[in-house]
Amino acid sequence: MAKSQQTYNKKEKEKKRLKKKQEKAERREQRKLEREEKGPVAFEDLIRYVDEDGNLTTEKPDPNIKKKVIKASDIMLGVPRREKVEFDPVREGKVKFFNHEKGYGFILDLDSEESIFVHINNIQVEDLNEGDRVLFETEKGPKGLSAINVKPGKKSPKPKSLEEKEKEAPELEVGTDEARSSESESTEANPPKGVAE
Repeated sequence: MAKSQQTYNKKEKEKKRLKKKQEKAERREQRKLEREEKGPVAFEDLIRYVDEDGNLTTEKPDPNIKKKVIKASDIMLGVPRREKVEFDPVREGKVKFFNHEKGYGFILDLDSEESIFVHINNIQVEDLNEGDRVLFETEKGPKGLSAINVKPGKKSPKPKSLEEKEKEAPELEVGTDEARSSESESTEANPPKGVAE
């Protein structure tokens, strides 16, 4: 009985395979007839042009239209360049917890609000208590960041960069009385060489 069942399955599979093959041939013939009805495709229909916005179009562009000039250096490929930012390794924090018996604790970084582990060997202070403000640096440890060079105190204000100083300086217009008077004062203090006093 198993043998007759096996031959029946083979016959059914063969019928399905022949039916698929016949349907595929019919579809191919149908596509061929559709192409013949449309006629041959003109070469002009296949050509596409790019307009001034970068879109494909079948219309030929007008050569009299003024073209946009783009500098190659203005084209940004990939990730934009990162501006150089000064990184200060010294951070300011507040002692969140410190266990004197076990010799470790945690400092809350005031900039990132992150808790950073601190060991007693990395402290340059005799006594460290909860709530104390400290300055510290960080290093990557086996279990994450840990604070090193822990010192007491507040961070001194950052020195101003040249850009910030220029922004704060009052601008003098050339040709005004203030600009002329400041020029004359500087020449009186330091007269040019070769001029007799």
